[in-house]
Amino acid sequence: MASPSQKLTADYNAPSSESRSFSRSLPLCSSTPSTEGRRAYLSALHASIGKLQDEVNSFLTQKMEDDRKTATDGRGIMDEVKEEQNYGEEAIDEEG
Repeated sequence: MASPSQKLTADYNAPSSESRSFSRSLPLCSSTPSTEGRRAYLSALHASIGKLQDEVNSFLTQKMEDDRKTATDGRGIMDEVKEEQNYGEEAIDEEG
């Protein structure tokens, strides 16, 4: 029988594109853990957060690359209006 576990999850939802869920299993922490049990749980949680963050970042980087490819004008130049809609307006420092 598999040991019970908890899940660390993150969900990506965008109105104009696919949704995606990310998940990592965590060991259960007893209701009265020992100091060593707490350390083990927190260590596993810390490692899982880093791995989950890496997965999300990789996914989002790929989404940005895909968006950039579909939004170019044939010369590899992205339509500025579309880019601002996707990622927000670029702040330009205009010192004269």
